[in-house]
Formats: sequence, structure tokens, C-alpha cells
Amino acid sequence: MRHRLDSKGQRKGKVIDYRVSELRVVELLDGLCEKMQDYTLKKIDSTKQEWVKVDDWDNLTTDKQEARAHSKDISTYCGRLLEETEDELAESIKKGSVKVGEVSKVLCQDLSKHCSQTSGYHNTGIDDDDIDSEL
Repeated sequence: MRHRLDSKGQRKGKVIDYRVSELRVVELLDGLCEKMQDYTLKKIDSTKQEWVKVDDWDNLTTDKQEARAHSKDISTYCGRLLEETEDELAESIKKGSVKVGEVSKVLCQDLSKHCSQTSGYHNTGIDDDDIDSEL
């Protein structure tokens, strides 16, 4: 970013590459958890559930009130998780160490330690493309 012009009309100031800028981090993380409201839990069988993206809430075949509650739960959880890890995540993004498709891993396993390596964090049903398409 350059803010000033010298007497010859040349821009002066420090130039910051957008890929490592604070602005990019803010834009990437802004609204991240709101996207989680597009997901809800779906029963696979009597003992298993998975997170699935809901494209049309009006055509949902399960209990809509319960589905919305699950949606709000994951969005709220995302907010808490992001709040706990925001500084570390921002630094990882600036350093370029967060790759496309790895946001779930970075948030759930690497930064927050809420998931073990064998817990299948990548089998959440949540599409990393919805989370990190801008990375």
C-alpha cells in the first residue's frame, strides 16, 4: 500500500503484497462462520450422523427446526473456534502455510487440537471449498 505522493507525483510508502496482507486475512475470515449456517446434521443410521450442506431449506425432509438448531450450533462453534485461533490462523495464512483444502485440518487439528489425527476431521461432510476457496 502506498499512501502519499512526493513533489514529483510519485507514490511513496511501503508496498505490501496482498497475499500476505492483513486485509486479505480479514477478507478471508470475514463471514467464515456464517457459511456454516448452510450445514446441518443428517442421520446416517441409528448411531451415526454427518454434517451435510443444505441447498434448499424449504425442501428439507427432516425436522426443519431441529436442522436449523444444528446449523446454529455449528456456526456458533465455528465462531468460538475462530476466536480461539484467530491470531495463529491469520499468521498461518500470511505465511502461506494454509493450503487450499486444508482449512478444516488447520483449524480442527493443528491450531485448536479439538481433533486427533485419526478422528477423521476431513470426514465432517463440510466442503473445504466453501471455507477456503479464497486461499
